[in-house]
Amino acid sequence: MILTGNKIREEVLNNKIVIKPFREQAITTNSYDLTLGDKLVSYTDEIIDPKIEPKTQTIIIPDEGYEMKRGEFILGCSNEFVGSDFYVPIVHAKSSIARLGLFIHITSGLFDIGCKCNVTFHLYATMPIKLYKNMPIAQITFWKTTGDIKLYHGKYQNDLGPVASRIYKDFK
Repeated sequence: MILTGNKIREEVLNNKIVIKPFREQAITTNSYDLTLGDKLVSYTDEIIDPKIEPKTQTIIIPDEGYEMKRGEFILGCSNEFVGSDFYVPIVHAKSSIARLGLFIHITSGLFDIGCKCNVTFHLYATMPIKLYKNMPIAQITFWKTTGDIKLYHGKYQNDLGPVASRIYKDFK
């Protein structure tokens, strides 16, 4: 069952949902809008090997925006630190930005319950597009669970900023 915007507000006030900073105007009918932070991360390895920690470079988004090229894949992050020990967060692209050809989280928008962090966005441009810091880019929804809850204590807990893949840790 998905929470309504009013219920999201209530659960933030009851400390059952973490959204920091919390902006009242970002609440929608059944989600909360997330904004893009000022850093992007791109992979620099010619071939990415999941068994090896990837090399990356950080890009600071200038005030005039960052122009993604068609076919470019980069990581961004939310300004907001989010999560919950009581609900399962799911991140989706804002439909208005997706309609411009920017794919966001097409494969991994599901958070583990108990995970709290800045959202790392997986961004893929199907055509050239400009990204601006603080632009609304995604929305987060919160879902009720059934059954006993086991909280997340994994390799992405408490992440700040865009974070590259840590799958290499699963091979050790």
